[in-house]
Amino acid sequence: MTNFFTYMVLVIGAIFMTTFSANSQINTPRASQMATVSQTIGTSTVSIEYSRPSVQGREIYGTPIVHYGYQNLGFGTSTAAPWRAGANENTKITFSHDMKVNGREIKAGTYGLHIAVKEDNTATIIFSKNSTSWGSYTYDEAEDALRIDVNTLVIPETELLTFNFDEVSADKARVVLSWEKRGFPFTVEVPVTEIVMADIRNSLRGQPGFNIQTWQQAANFALNNGGDLDEALGWIDAAIAGNFFSKKTFANLMIKSAILAKMEKQNEALTLMDENLDLGSIFEVHQYGRQLITMGLKDKAMEIFEYNANKNKDTWPVHYGLARGYSAKGDYKKALKHLEKAHINAPNAASKGRVAANIEKLKNKEDIN
Repeated sequence: MTNFFTYMVLVIGAIFMTTFSANSQINTPRASQMATVSQTIGTSTVSIEYSRPSVQGREIYGTPIVHYGYQNLGFGTSTAAPWRAGANENTKITFSHDMKVNGREIKAGTYGLHIAVKEDNTATIIFSKNSTSWGSYTYDEAEDALRIDVNTLVIPETELLTFNFDEVSADKARVVLSWEKRGFPFTVEVPVTEIVMADIRNSLRGQPGFNIQTWQQAANFALNNGGDLDEALGWIDAAIAGNFFSKKTFANLMIKSAILAKMEKQNEALTLMDENLDLGSIFEVHQYGRQLITMGLKDKAMEIFEYNANKNKDTWPVHYGLARGYSAKGDYKKALKHLEKAHINAPNAASKGRVAANIEKLKNKEDIN
């Protein structure tokens, strides 16, 4: 028994030592914690993965922590290394689609992010095709995908190195690396319409293409976002007729009419709607009248509001429409008369509230459109 016990202890010890040797790096907290930040722009994403060193009262720039320019760090293969833009492994930036950085094109993918900090208020931000290295010790200029020169920012004291996205709009965002009292900004711009249009074309070939709503949505996006109008017209025509899912509705006819108007085929656009007004609900016809006002066709809009009023006598939406029509033509007195009727007939508190707000505008001789 004693010999057997001794044997088992030796075996277990051997297994433990083998396991320990194979996994000698245990998981302990880092001094510079990892972080990830991302931003959606349109349907695309920019994400940054980095480590966050602290200032801790140290001198940062022009020291071994953040050296100026390119230096031999005394380790690795690089003899002219920029700053790693963080700590530990490469700071990584990933673009989900082809984009532009400060107006310069960069392909979709993941890049190592480095910065050559200068003594004045400028810096060179480097996007390297190598994103898997440790720091900048093996940085190789031949692997650069893009370099941009930027003016740095004077910022409030920032203890932890931080990447954030500010000044975000529909198609661009500014990225800023902030640390100590210095910021390093660059702008990422996304060709949103180009990307979405490509995705639409692909989607129409798959399961979504068997749904009328997909074709209508595709046409409407192209119409409102600078897409190819001929392509948009083909998509909306497919929704209206010719396919097993097609159906002519007032809603898709409005989209087609707007596309035709944008193609400078205004008479064709107006004729299309005149021939199909009977398909529209009271609210759809009202909306069409409002669309005509935005197109500057005030007399035609008034004609549509009057058609709606004759078809749906003394209901609150038609009085609201007539008020919009008269307001667009500058006749605030008649507009106020119809808006007060709309207020009486409005079906709920929310509707009454919107009408009441416009009544006050008309009393102040302000257009309600």
